[in-house]
Amino acid sequence: MTSLPNIIEELIYSRLYTHICTSNILAKEQYGFRINSSTEAASCDVINEIFKAMNNRLSVGGIFCDLEKAFDCVNHDVLVDKLQFYGIKGKFLTLIQVLIDKFNAYDDVSSWWRKITNGVPQGSILGPLLFLIYINNLTMVTDCDTKVVLFANDTSIIITSPNQESLQTALNKTLSDINLWFKANFLSPNFNKTYYLQFWTKNYIDNTLDINYLNKNIANCPYTKFLGLMVDDNLTWNSHIDQLITKLNSACYAVRAVYPMLSRKGWRMLYFSYVHSIISYGIIFGGNTPNNIKIFRIRKKVLRIMKKGKETGFM
Repeated sequence: MTSLPNIIEELIYSRLYTHICTSNILAKEQYGFRINSSTEAASCDVINEIFKAMNNRLSVGGIFCDLEKAFDCVNHDVLVDKLQFYGIKGKFLTLIQVLIDKFNAYDDVSSWWRKITNGVPQGSILGPLLFLIYINNLTMVTDCDTKVVLFANDTSIIITSPNQESLQTALNKTLSDINLWFKANFLSPNFNKTYYLQFWTKNYIDNTLDINYLNKNIANCPYTKFLGLMVDDNLTWNSHIDQLITKLNSACYAVRAVYPMLSRKGWRMLYFSYVHSIISYGIIFGGNTPNNIKIFRIRKKVLRIMKKGKETGFM
């Protein structure tokens, strides 16, 4: 049974979401926790920007940021200021403040209740929406040659420039700009999990750029994981396919182990849960690459196991 606080929270969420949609508040570069949006749409935006730069023979690089405990670091005072800026005022703002401030923490050392000043409500439907409002203006801190794509706290920044020298300057300036924004908003990037990729065509040039902020170097990697996709520096998707092969081999082993115990309906559920979902995610990007044949061979292997189960009467 739904409790009264949950009903109130759902009503607040509905009103708040309607307001930000009708007022067109959220940046179009934000894809997280939005209706008719997805990780694939965010990935498509990033990859399209890279291809566009390559087609125009521009130097292009990407910074993929990881934030430390982003949802827990939302400062309440800053959040309230941003809510007011976006037109959320009066009793409705007070109601949101009450909902946020009701979350307290118990201090085991001094044995007293203390007020939490950071973080959005955990496990709530309202928390992610408040975070989107909190991080909304991040897309405005960079210049016109920079593309920022957000999926909640996953931040990717694509920078284009006419040549390598100006690209390095633009990358370091962009990294400095976004880190100043993070600091002003009490967010902390995890530099150990923040990576830089230089994207190339087939005419590869071995010219590693020096990307750093406050003497902290950003690792230059040949590939990185972005919203479930392994994006490599020349978009061959070989790293992504290697990852899929590992997952599908594990799924194939599981299928072989349980097929005597499943009905036809169980087989269908197993296939779509552990095989089809893995193959179909991101297929729009790397589906026509030559190495993709390895994926479909494993798929055929799984289907042969299923056919064997049918012929032996287990289905």
